[in-house]
Amino acid sequence: MTDRIEVAATELRPLLEEFIMWARVNAPGSDPELVGPAALWHRLAFSQDLGTWKRADLRNLLLDRMPKVVEDPDAAADGMLPAVDAYLTFLSQTGRLAEGSDSLADLQAELDDVEDEFVDLMEDLLEDSEGDDDDEEAGDLGDFEPFADELAELDTIRLRPDSELAAAARAVPLVAKARDLALWVGSGRRVGEDTLLTDAEVEEALVAVGLPRPETDGPVAEAVPQLWNVWNLAVDLEFLEPGDANTVAVQDDTSEWPFDDDEDVLDAWMLGLHSVDYGDPELADDDLTMALAGLTRGVLVRLLLGGGSRDIDELAQELAEAAADLDELGSDAWEAAGDPLASAIDWLTGYGMVETDGRTLSLTPLGTEGVVHLVDDADIEVDARPAIESMSAHELLALSAELPEDEADAEFAAWMRLREPEKAAEELLEAAAEDESDALIRVQAASVVGTLGQAAIPAWQAALKQPSLRPYAATHLSQLEIEGAPEPTQDDTHWLILDMWTISAGLGRSEFVSSLQDIGPDMVNSLLEVIWKIPHAHVEELLDLISQVHPDKQVGKAARRALFKARSA
Repeated sequence: MTDRIEVAATELRPLLEEFIMWARVNAPGSDPELVGPAALWHRLAFSQDLGTWKRADLRNLLLDRMPKVVEDPDAAADGMLPAVDAYLTFLSQTGRLAEGSDSLADLQAELDDVEDEFVDLMEDLLEDSEGDDDDEEAGDLGDFEPFADELAELDTIRLRPDSELAAAARAVPLVAKARDLALWVGSGRRVGEDTLLTDAEVEEALVAVGLPRPETDGPVAEAVPQLWNVWNLAVDLEFLEPGDANTVAVQDDTSEWPFDDDEDVLDAWMLGLHSVDYGDPELADDDLTMALAGLTRGVLVRLLLGGGSRDIDELAQELAEAAADLDELGSDAWEAAGDPLASAIDWLTGYGMVETDGRTLSLTPLGTEGVVHLVDDADIEVDARPAIESMSAHELLALSAELPEDEADAEFAAWMRLREPEKAAEELLEAAAEDESDALIRVQAASVVGTLGQAAIPAWQAALKQPSLRPYAATHLSQLEIEGAPEPTQDDTHWLILDMWTISAGLGRSEFVSSLQDIGPDMVNSLLEVIWKIPHAHVEELLDLISQVHPDKQVGKAARRALFKARSA
């Protein structure tokens, strides 16, 4: 179903854009945005020809189909019929109301006839939706929310290095097919209004992407859902782009796939990640198709919860039961599909996300990366971290800042076991110097490197050249009694205090106030007299905050004076 909707929407887009421009002048009181859903479902359910409209189809569209799909019944009750009236008038006046359609007058008469009933249906939908916040409509088979607690309880998921994932993405067959299709499309191919491509073009496209020609007595274009899925994937990947005057064109860099840069490869692969929906079964009956919507995502989340692998037969049984629970047509749809998992597994395999071994289905490293992103997109928490061996020092520091102390210590210990202490110190301090405004990363790095003793001396000496790290380097080198090392200055001490205040402020107002009270108002006042001179990234922000939150009014005044000096310096 998804691919049919995408194809129909692509066909409609130029016509709707022209209608919107027409409506601004000829029907300014109508809402053209309300026409889109009606025109789309007319195309999907009643007529392959965008210009053929019948009274009976119009009635069925408005009274049977639209109540099932309308998103805003209130807006539809007020504006849907005037918008459809304007659209039909536009078709008639521009010669697009096809021969064989009922006349514009008859269609408008039908709109008058159904008006009261349509408005009543929209009002019924509004009444049904009122007060139903706790009784939300059940999601489809791909809804991750029911698994949120289970996902949160999973053991840490280790994601593979980007270089390994990029190598796998370069070998993904479906991306290569999408590239080949886009290159076949060329620099400006005109697409049709009824079907994107003629049957002759479809046969050429099938050859270009290596898909077989189906045995069919009808139009070939209606018997190649896999080709349209690849077409939609090419659009998702930005290999294909709609152009002017009903044309589509290949993007300039498409021929360069697979790209040389790992980041570019993974960015492209992620653009096409939501193509997993194209793996859902498509049946002749739209209602049965919708009963299995989300099946492919349902496969992915169950594989993740299963530790990465599941028996296909057990997985099928579980999903069949879920389909029956979610939709009264679920069992019928499952039976009608024959082997519903086949299309899902075929697409996921083609996108490099799963592999099979006998009757066992498993996530690939690329698949694990992808489903973790999908879970994250659904705003569900899952503990996923880079593989220790591929984690950069900055990634380690950023991750550890969010972990409980014992977990952070374990991450640091595992990371340090993979490198010599001298190298670890160098990498950590270099990461800490990347962003002068990130006090937490800096303090973490200095704390860990401080445990490495003599091995960290070269890294500390190099860090003396970095203004944000010099206070830490001077302090630690002095503690190590290194000959010739500079003694920490008062400015160094003040920098360290500002870093501590920055971290404390990040923990919340009460934590910040408590940290100020711990050193007493006299000490704070003394610091305020001099600390404004320090070229710290957060000095003005901290002085402003002290002026607002410190319970001692005299301290607040001193902070405001210091802030004025800092801003004037």
